[in-house]
Amino acid sequence: MAEHHSFDVLVLGSGAAGLTAALTLAQQYKVGVLAKGGLSDGATSWAQGGIAAVLEPGDTFDSHIEDTMIAGAGLNNRQAVEFVIESAPEAIARLAALGVPFNSGEGDQWHLTREGGHSHRRIVHVDDATGWAVQQALEKSAHDHPNITLVPDRVAIDLIMGRHQQRFSTSGRIHGVYALNRGTGLVETFTARATILATGGAGRTYLYSTAPRGATGDGIAMAWRAGCRVSNMEFMQFHPTCLYNLEVKNFLITEAVRGEGGQLKIPTTGERFMPRFDTREELAPRDIVARAIDHEIKRLGLDYVHLDISHKPPEFVREHFPNIHAKLLELGIDITTQPIPVVPAQHYTCGGVLIDLDGRTDAPGLYAAGEVTQSGLHGANRLASNSLLECLVFGEASARHIMANWDGLPDPPPIRDWDESRVTDSDEEVVIAQCWRELRRFMWNFVGIVRTTKRLERAKHRIDLLRQEVQDYYSAFRVTPDLVELRNLVEVADLIIRSALHRHESRGLHYTLDYPKTLPVPADTILVP
Repeated sequence: MAEHHSFDVLVLGSGAAGLTAALTLAQQYKVGVLAKGGLSDGATSWAQGGIAAVLEPGDTFDSHIEDTMIAGAGLNNRQAVEFVIESAPEAIARLAALGVPFNSGEGDQWHLTREGGHSHRRIVHVDDATGWAVQQALEKSAHDHPNITLVPDRVAIDLIMGRHQQRFSTSGRIHGVYALNRGTGLVETFTARATILATGGAGRTYLYSTAPRGATGDGIAMAWRAGCRVSNMEFMQFHPTCLYNLEVKNFLITEAVRGEGGQLKIPTTGERFMPRFDTREELAPRDIVARAIDHEIKRLGLDYVHLDISHKPPEFVREHFPNIHAKLLELGIDITTQPIPVVPAQHYTCGGVLIDLDGRTDAPGLYAAGEVTQSGLHGANRLASNSLLECLVFGEASARHIMANWDGLPDPPPIRDWDESRVTDSDEEVVIAQCWRELRRFMWNFVGIVRTTKRLERAKHRIDLLRQEVQDYYSAFRVTPDLVELRNLVEVADLIIRSALHRHESRGLHYTLDYPKTLPVPADTILVP
């Protein structure tokens, strides 16, 4: 007999957005928080940089708003930008109250660092492992709260809608989620009056990514299948500096290394190349730095370029970047005396499920917060350290809206069990592995940092073939975690390719050789199911 679980509110995702929402809601309601794997496995734990907020004397909200709009190439929703940035100091104060040990500066002030695209020092941080500290503080508070139930190792398959009711309905209202229990292999039913998607991004669509293993676009794909609009999926941010190492995958070298004086150089000559591309040199926005590195690697046939901070005093480097220094020392690189080999890698999904300032999606009863969304904050390119901030602000906003409108949220109706009567166990898992590898490679080669229409059309042709294969497989065999993720990756890759083909200009992170100019009027790409 399949298990049914009922909560007042269901949160999918246990990172900064999900746990912020859960802690706010738990003041009044019973909250279930589902994690696909372990509670700390999401992207929040991986965030090295910090959280951007106006805290320095002389800095202003207007200045932070302007920096965000410039990085976003004018595509941001100004109202959303103002809302998030004006909420930032309060969000950071809430984290400090939970015990996040932000680095202190002079007097009773926090130490602020500066990152690319920012006109002031405004990044609060915990050494170079801010995300981990934030995750631990939020997790501990959630774990200790009697109204929060943390449920790890549940792979969400699909949102529950009217068609899943025992009495069939055409209602688009969301009543919860079907999720696969990794331990038992059974699909369980989770219902609630309101559901919040905080499932993170879709970085694993690409061969090289700094995103965690679970960033397979699940929330975006589920919301799309449930009838929600998805926006700006062509804007995939590539972090310019991921460690190039054949043994260690996905180790990010934070932006702050460049913020504190790190220089990008050609390995063979030691020549700096960023001055040739931008007057801001190494502190130019990420898309410009990533394209410059990509250009030099392709032009010279290199595997990587060098990021060098060895000209700074050794104690300065060790003090500012203790985790990076220790990690690279294990790999035989002493960053106080040697350069770091780096390559660009997919880093952040700027597009996603369209939401309003209350975190509401198009589907009644469904909210979303964090990287799974397109809130209007990032536009065509995310400004450094605005991402954790977005999680904190929209996690709070969606929770507040649910609380303020509780009486208008109906109790979930009786829901049918997951039906496995017409499927069998798979005897050819190799199909999943093959499709996964194929997808990530052609997305990297055809839908990467620099694009052309011909490459995008090739990618579209391949994704159409893959979609049919995966659909046939999905309808014949029992679900497994890998199959669920592959189905979602194919869906999300298709949304990225369609969005990229639709945009006939180069703007922010979308750079195409066929349309190098930027159109005079910025417009979002909005896909309607």
